[in-house]
Amino acid sequence: VYHFTTKAKSRQRYKKRKNYVYLYLRKRIKMIHTVIFDMGGVLVSLDRNRCIGSFRTEAGFESIGDFLDLFHQKGFIGDLEKGDITPDDFFNECIKRSRPGTTKEVVRDCFNSLLTGMVDDAVKLLMELHDNYDICILSNNNPISRGWFKDHLISEYGIGCEGYFKKEFYSYEMRILKPSPEIYRRVIDTLGCKPEEILFIDDSVTNAEAARAAGITPLWLQPGMNISEEVHKLLNNEKTLS
Repeated sequence: VYHFTTKAKSRQRYKKRKNYVYLYLRKRIKMIHTVIFDMGGVLVSLDRNRCIGSFRTEAGFESIGDFLDLFHQKGFIGDLEKGDITPDDFFNECIKRSRPGTTKEVVRDCFNSLLTGMVDDAVKLLMELHDNYDICILSNNNPISRGWFKDHLISEYGIGCEGYFKKEFYSYEMRILKPSPEIYRRVIDTLGCKPEEILFIDDSVTNAEAARAAGITPLWLQPGMNISEEVHKLLNNEKTLS
């Protein structure tokens, strides 16, 4: 009898604890009300090799690969994304390194060849979440690529950035780059919410881990992942509750 009673009490305690954890997690689910998307590599597909090839073929800029990166730009391209130089400064730096006669328009076309198209699944997810969540952008970016994104978002999906996103955070305007802890602190302060109320989607593990360190729930979007499935798992906490 003692053995049976002890086991029964243990099962009751386990069930009570499981229910408590379940209710706690359901409470946390309701707390996430802001979803932040990175731009390049999440909403827009990138092709570094195509961009390097364009610069070398169209402009004769052979060393472009020393500056161009999918996650964290280097040299004067990094300066552009940090807001330390203007787009005109960027064009001049490229022209100095290119064959004679290279124009600003050629440089712009070469630079934009990094962006190969909108990621349809990601944009449709953004549109789906828009009715129930505050949607933001947080991107290491520059005015040139931002212009491309804005034009394609409205021409392909009818979405105008102004008024659609609660807030767009671009490194060149903030004068700071991911994965600096300061950029996440400023995002949290600007939104006026708690970090645990934010889900952040980025294709860089370094940026995702920096967001986690700031208390934000990150999704490191890796090649082959279904972004809609992964985001809904986090929002519904299916993994934890199963």
